[in-house]
Amino acid sequence: MLKLAGRLLITAIVLGVLYTLAVQVIPGVLEPRFNKVYVQPPYEVSDKAKDLHQSLLVADMHADSLLWSRDLLKHSDYGQMDVPRMIEGNVGLQGFTIVTKSPRGQNIDSNSADTDRITDLVIASGWPVRTWGSLFERAQYQIDLLHEFEHKSGGTLSIIKTRADLEAWLASYRPGDPNVAGWLGIEGAHPLEGDIENLDRLYDAGLRMAGITHFFDNELGGSAHGLSHGGLTGFGRVAVSRMQQLGIVVDLAHASAAVIDDVLEMSHKPVVVSHAGVRGTCDNNRNLTDAQIRGIAGTGGVIAIGYWEIATCGRDAAAIARAIRYVVDLVGVDHVALGSDFDGSVVTPFDASGMGLITEALLAAGFSEKEIQYISGQNVVRVLRETLPQ
Repeated sequence: MLKLAGRLLITAIVLGVLYTLAVQVIPGVLEPRFNKVYVQPPYEVSDKAKDLHQSLLVADMHADSLLWSRDLLKHSDYGQMDVPRMIEGNVGLQGFTIVTKSPRGQNIDSNSADTDRITDLVIASGWPVRTWGSLFERAQYQIDLLHEFEHKSGGTLSIIKTRADLEAWLASYRPGDPNVAGWLGIEGAHPLEGDIENLDRLYDAGLRMAGITHFFDNELGGSAHGLSHGGLTGFGRVAVSRMQQLGIVVDLAHASAAVIDDVLEMSHKPVVVSHAGVRGTCDNNRNLTDAQIRGIAGTGGVIAIGYWEIATCGRDAAAIARAIRYVVDLVGVDHVALGSDFDGSVVTPFDASGMGLITEALLAAGFSEKEIQYISGQNVVRVLRETLPQ
């Protein structure tokens, strides 16, 4: 009996050591397969574009970097975004968006909620056991992670939770300084797990932007890529109302057409799409129709243009600028922004250090310096001012 116990103990120790080694190695092997760029840094732009870009307040509404086991305070040679590359690319304000579930075989047309490939990544990355079976705990863990980065940054990274936080940061920020800020969002509200009290818990933890759905239908309503394509459920209506009451920006990225219509009908604050393209330049089920663009603009909200090929039908900054021009021509310069989807398992033309390429593309597309200021960040700042709690 003692010999058996000894063998079991040795086996447990060996397995523990192997798991620890796997946790240290596997994430660094996996992520480079998913978050690639078409062109590696360094990135070169004209002197005119460089000077203008360095004067801008640049905001990016969507990056999934918290999902991956990287220290975001350190410059990495893989992945697409971290704080040093934000500073290098003059990105001052970043939406840190939280992914908790993603279906196997993910596509933009039809996905069920029956499978989840994030669970494998969570376990392989050594996340706490409580996160293995709970989407709420996965969201909470990533929120805690950003707070840990903030604490360790020594003032380089600040988390925006209120209008007062935003104004204090704006007063201290100078483009190019190592002084960046971010806010927390979730990609789909399934981490609520059907319980409205979980929304309040995540809000108390720092959540300030919430998508309704991701690639599958959930308790709140239908996804553009789900099975039902339905509108808001009763719970979804309660949740959207509570989001706007609390001061959480409602994000319609990935939402079904019916959900978008329902939210626009009941919304009394600006709503956003944190990362998408437009069908006027790239016609597919992932992107927004003209009517949807007009409806979101009608709330005072913004459409943040993504960088990957399904969003823009291109592989360079010119394709991003083309989508931005389409939105501006349709609803005006006040309603468009940048939403990279960095580290979202997509291939982008460049990483966060190459944001000056967008400024150069916008100049080439005929935008004025004032218009580029709005597109690059001022529109996002306005929406946050109008939505965040005091």
